[in-house]
This record gives sequence, C-alpha cells and structure tokens, in this order.
Amino acid sequence: MNYIKKKLNIEKISIPNIAKKYGTPCYCYSYSKLKENINNFKKSFSSFSPLICFAVKSNTNVNIIREIKKFGLGADVVSVGELMMALKAGINPSKIVFSGVGKTTSEISFAIDKKILLINAESLSEIKEINRIAKSKNKRIKIGVRLNPNTDAKTLSQISTGKKENKFGVNKNTFYEIINYCKNSKNIDLKCLSVHIGSQILDHRPYEKMLKAVSQILNKTNHKFEFIDLGGGMGITYTDKNKKLNYKKYNTAILKFLRKHKVKIIFEPGRSIIGDTGTLVSKIIYIKDSGSKKFIILDAAMNDLMRPALYGAFHKTLPVTKSNKTSKKPYEFVGPICESTDKFVTLKKFQVLNEKDLIAICDVGAYGMSLSSNYNLRPKPIELLIKGSKIKVIRKRQKHKDII
Repeated sequence: MNYIKKKLNIEKISIPNIAKKYGTPCYCYSYSKLKENINNFKKSFSSFSPLICFAVKSNTNVNIIREIKKFGLGADVVSVGELMMALKAGINPSKIVFSGVGKTTSEISFAIDKKILLINAESLSEIKEINRIAKSKNKRIKIGVRLNPNTDAKTLSQISTGKKENKFGVNKNTFYEIINYCKNSKNIDLKCLSVHIGSQILDHRPYEKMLKAVSQILNKTNHKFEFIDLGGGMGITYTDKNKKLNYKKYNTAILKFLRKHKVKIIFEPGRSIIGDTGTLVSKIIYIKDSGSKKFIILDAAMNDLMRPALYGAFHKTLPVTKSNKTSKKPYEFVGPICESTDKFVTLKKFQVLNEKDLIAICDVGAYGMSLSSNYNLRPKPIELLIKGSKIKVIRKRQKHKDII
C-alpha cells in the first residue's frame, strides 16, 4: 500500500473509492503482493525444489486458494472442511497433506477415498484407526507421523506447537513404536516424518535445532522416509521492531540436512504467503473522549479480526486520508461488540481523526477472515481481490437474513 495525494491506495485503487462502492468493514487482498510472496518463497528454497502446501487454515477463501493453486502449490489441511475447500479450488489430491491431532473416522475415510498424498498422524491410536479403515477398504495408503521435537520456537506461547508440553506430535519413544507397528501392517505405508514447531517464527535458530533433532531421530532408525514435512510457521513483520526471518540461513541448514538424508522436503506455509496481502478497511462510527484517552469506535470488531483479542496480536493501523495534525491524547481503536477485549490497538501521537474517517488495519490476510465469527449476530464482511485497477468480489458481504 502507498499514499497518493494523501489517500491510501491498494495497488492502483484508492481505499476511499473501495469503501464508497463496497462499504465497510471490508477485507481487501493485493494480488501483486500474493504473487510476490509466492515467488520469493519459491526462490528462497529453489536449490532443492520442495513441495509447497499452502496452509488452508490461514485463509479459507476458495478464490484465494484458486489463485495460489495457479502457482503450482498444494494444500495443507486440518479438517475435512478444509480438504473439501482445497479440492473445490482445484488443488491436485497428490499435493494435499492432511494434518491435525483429532481426525475423525469419517474424515480419515473421506481422505482415503480422495487419494490425497499423505495423512499425517499424531498418535499411535490414530495410526491404528487409519490402518483399520484402510483395511476395510482393502487399500494401502501413504501416511506420515508427526514428531514432537521438543523445540522452543521462540514465539507466542499460544502458537508454539513443538514443545513437549504441547498437544502436537509424538515423542521419540512413541515414534519408534509407530515405526515398528507400521512395518507389520499391510495397509499403511509410513512415508513421511512431519514436524511443525510453531507459528510467526522470526528466528532461524529454532529451525536449526528442529532439523538437528530430526536428524538424530533418523540416524537411530533404518526406516527409509520419502518425505520430511517441515511444516510452516515462517513469520512476517507486523511491526517495524520485528526482524525478518533469515531464509538464507534456514535454507543453508536444510541443505546441510539433505546432504545426510536423501528425502523430499514438504513445507506448509500460510502466514508467509498470505499474511501481508490483506487489509481490513473500517469506518469510524463514533469518537468518545474518556479524559485520559479517546476511544475510536469502528464498525469492524473482534468478530471480524480475532487476533488482537485472542492473543494480543499487533496490527499496524493507518489513517486512510493523511493529515498533519497530531492528537494530544492516545487513541484506543475498539469495535462495537460487548466485550472489553474488543480492542485492536492503542496508539499515541496518531493523527487527528474524525467520525466517518476510514482506517486501514494492515497484514490481516492470515487468520483474519478464517478466524471470524458471527458473534453478536454480526454479518461477516465482504472480501475483495485487487489486481492493479480491477476489483473482484471473492466473497459477498453476509446479510442478517443469512444468519437469522
């Protein structure tokens, strides 16, 4: 985004014009940024050509997934709904990986029938259930097992998934037990070792530790894996204080790993692909002076963007129309929902705002709409994909009649 004549633009379209035609709140995605992110990700790891499976949980819009599919990406799914959405978007089943700790019998059965690449299991009980279902269908299917490497991702505790106290994956003793179980099964083929240590990771060193842990595990077994699924978790810079993840050093660590282990690498990026493509545009309904600060009451709320309320996530917030006047009081940007946690951010020395002004909440492409809800029976916002000077409605604004 950039300012042209003091108006904030997404690609070649001014946000005031978008808001005038489509209303607020609205989600806007930049196609050029999406394309740039995908190409940069591919380039970062071009030395070993990984299979890149977009994490559908980060953004479930079928039109977004269709665009991503055009770049040759597969899909990482964690529910039968996400699997259905990936298939609807045209993702080749041979590029779909089904992860998650609690797959039901019907979900496993559906995945087997669709002939996806891998079902990544997270417990011995789950593997036994997969085996039972495969046997009933007289099929032999490829599976993976998720290892918990007990690695601290140095991220928010709510999105850390690779430590021993987290619910994800199995410890090394169970891992070896699973290998022995699979050797005696005629209906499951253990092809993949999977790891995923967390989300919004900006330090390459946890990844290096993760790779060392995986290498040590592989060295203690004779089992030959075809794939190593390294998950995703690559972070983006939500604030100017965030340091960018050093992809070059992560790539170097993987190349070192591949010199010892001849496998195909799978990635499951979500945020790093879609995160900074999205902007939530909102209008100021009221401004309330509380004495020490001013509440900027927006028409967007925590049901539209849950991340700040859920775990205190920060999103850069910008005025759509620039001015040179600065507020003497801090601004607290809030929504109209009846919860004190319905708060986006508190900012000092922000420019002076007025009622009906527009605000842009940045970097909401990942875990924005996919975490949204109808709390307080509020309809979900419209979603728009912007390509240069063209706007495409990729999800219509909900109406009350859709939810009541």
